[in-house]
Amino acid sequence: MKSDKPFRVVAGLTMELARRYIALVKWRNQLLALLCLAVFAGLGVLYFQHWVVQKPFGIILIIGEGLAPERIALTRVYLGGSDAHLALDGMPHLALVTNHSRDFAVSDQAAAASALATGVKVNNRSLSVDPNGKPLSSIIELARNRGRATGLVTNGSLTNATCAAFYAHASNANDIDQVARQLVEGGKIDICLGMSAAEFLPKAKQGQRQDNRDLMLEFRQNGFDVVRSRAELESIPVWSRPKLFGAFADRDNDGRQGQAWSDEPALSDMVRRAIELLQYNQRGYLLIVDAARMRKAAETNNAEKTLTETAELDHTLSTAQRYAGAKSTIIVCGDTAIGGLHLNGFPFRKDSGIALVGLNPSGEPWMTWATGPKGMQSYGAARIPEKETPGDLNGGASNEQTEPAAFYAKSALNTVEDVVSFGTGPGTEALDGTIDNTQIFKILRDEL
Repeated sequence: MKSDKPFRVVAGLTMELARRYIALVKWRNQLLALLCLAVFAGLGVLYFQHWVVQKPFGIILIIGEGLAPERIALTRVYLGGSDAHLALDGMPHLALVTNHSRDFAVSDQAAAASALATGVKVNNRSLSVDPNGKPLSSIIELARNRGRATGLVTNGSLTNATCAAFYAHASNANDIDQVARQLVEGGKIDICLGMSAAEFLPKAKQGQRQDNRDLMLEFRQNGFDVVRSRAELESIPVWSRPKLFGAFADRDNDGRQGQAWSDEPALSDMVRRAIELLQYNQRGYLLIVDAARMRKAAETNNAEKTLTETAELDHTLSTAQRYAGAKSTIIVCGDTAIGGLHLNGFPFRKDSGIALVGLNPSGEPWMTWATGPKGMQSYGAARIPEKETPGDLNGGASNEQTEPAAFYAKSALNTVEDVVSFGTGPGTEALDGTIDNTQIFKILRDEL
């Protein structure tokens, strides 16, 4: 009788193979289920990011140099009396902003701008570097890494400390040659528009560079269109790729006798053109706007010019809102308080403009400063130059002496007061109560 052992072996192998096959099918099904779950989870994240939590296409930060709370009311009265309404008044979110630097209770221009640009407190005189000189990442650099186009617009110099903090890294904010070189070599900004070209040109071309480099020429070699007047700026087609450098004649500094004021674009004009050109980037844009002339006017105790430039800031905000759209994130923020300008006495409710310039009916100045070149007394090392010795306010004082400062300083000093911030659009709900100036960076970063 033949043994059935071979048959039992074959049957056993067959059953083992069947079990392994069934186990393999189960593992395959489980892997497929996990894969499908991962795909659905990924799609859910994409849906949440791009449809449920929609990032703003346009992000704009407007820095008003010296924009403290008292400046708002004064500008309102200057423009149209106590009932006047500013574009700033219509922004739904606002906060007081503390602005000390890492080493001083009163921040200077460089440290205040660096906190806005990097979200980190730095020492006075430093541009976006830590105490060891290590560069700190700026909001401009983060925006470029996330595919956004970037722009920087100012009605002052592009190398002033407020602008420089967003693209340069230096322990000395006054090293203009180094700052200008970093703007060109860094290639971080697609559109740069500002006043004065001297820091980008060698002395042989009426510039002030010590290294004889022609940075304007280097901008052209890097593929930038270079414009020098308002007409040239307006001629750039809106479909043009956003690589543009503008250095315009500054009527306050350049002294070009043949240069018409109409050749110089207003801050609002530059912002409008920047938005038109930047918005063609499919992944959105970040635009930094510096209202620099507000500081320059305050430093010289020119109250009327200070308020005129604050009004230009307000007009620039209106322009940004109109061209960027309601769904953009727009923040207006001061950097440091400066000079201590106040409107005194009892002007009538509808008094405005030149009615508030000079002396009131009692022979007292309507507007006064705390410090600056119109100071009536000097203390310590500060000495009033002989030619600027103030006259008797009640006895034929000049126009320059009708807005006096409490004490003399060559340039009006920064003060410890909080500045103010306003916001509209996604993320600006965080502007509430009192916040630190580093929080402005975090709001912008979270919306990139």
